Amino acid sequence: MDALAVILESPEHLAVKHVALTPPAETDAVVAVTWSGISTGTERLLWSGRMPPFPGMGYPLVPGYESVGTVIEADAGGSVRVGQTVYVPGARCFGSVRGLFGGAASHLVAPAGRLVPVDAALGDRACLLALAATAYRALGGIRPGSTPLIVGHGVLGRLLARLSLAAGAEPTIWETNPARRTGALGYTVLAPADDPRRDYAVITDVSGNADGLDSLIARLAPGGEIVLAGFYEAPLSFAFPPAFMREARIRISAEFRPEDLAAVTMLIDGGQLSLDGLITHRAPAAEAEGAYRTAFADPACLKMILDWRDAA
Repeated sequence: MDALAVILESPEHLAVKHVALTPPAETDAVVAVTWSGISTGTERLLWSGRMPPFPGMGYPLVPGYESVGTVIEADAGGSVRVGQTVYVPGARCFGSVRGLFGGAASHLVAPAGRLVPVDAALGDRACLLALAATAYRALGGIRPGSTPLIVGHGVLGRLLARLSLAAGAEPTIWETNPARRTGALGYTVLAPADDPRRDYAVITDVSGNADGLDSLIARLAPGGEIVLAGFYEAPLSFAFPPAFMREARIRISAEFRPEDLAAVTMLIDGGQLSLDGLITHRAPAAEAEGAYRTAFADPACLKMILDWRDAA
């Protein structure tokens, strides 16, 4: 079996071509992909060649970890069944072509236990599950009535805000780009300079700005916490005295776990978390090169989805 896949051959050089798939093992399932999302965090760094050293890094590679499709082969006694709609958090099934994270292809072979059954009615919005799970993990033990600050109003920032509201919190969002200050649902979005507060107990940064720690520490309450939930290409540093005086804590939120996916799936199914209004652009998979450029260059593009249904 082979698949049509997005292949980053080198920085800023992308092709959509056929690649042989690794034959499935007994515990694997084969998925015909319907949609996949383009990440403006990790995939932007892969595209530009600025990704820091990372396990599995190297070119050529198949990017992507936000894929949704239909199971077409699976063991009858396994955790998924043929015909089921599933979310696929990436795959490594392309032989000599690296899978980092290996989801942008027409067909995928992946361990059945890693696939997450989803409601087919979600359609391409199910591609947002990874970001929703990432946001859920970053929030940690947020409390009702708390007033956290979220830095960045892209898709991840909006999901953090929606999850915060679902938990009974009242978030404030900072966004430096005026084009991205619209679309707030029940929370405030403003420029950092327009926010007078300097007593935030929790600040969650999803901007990816490695130079912003000092400005965030200056806004913390004593004993406050900064959560780094973006992906940072440059080393992070901060001035010690202001952090010392506040007894500041810094937490790095790592990639989501299966239990985070399960939790956000329950919230979505229960109507407590909406994924509406977050996908702004869609393109056929055959037009992936232009889609990647739009996803990374157009500030109006919150989330780009590739449609694999006509891929051949």
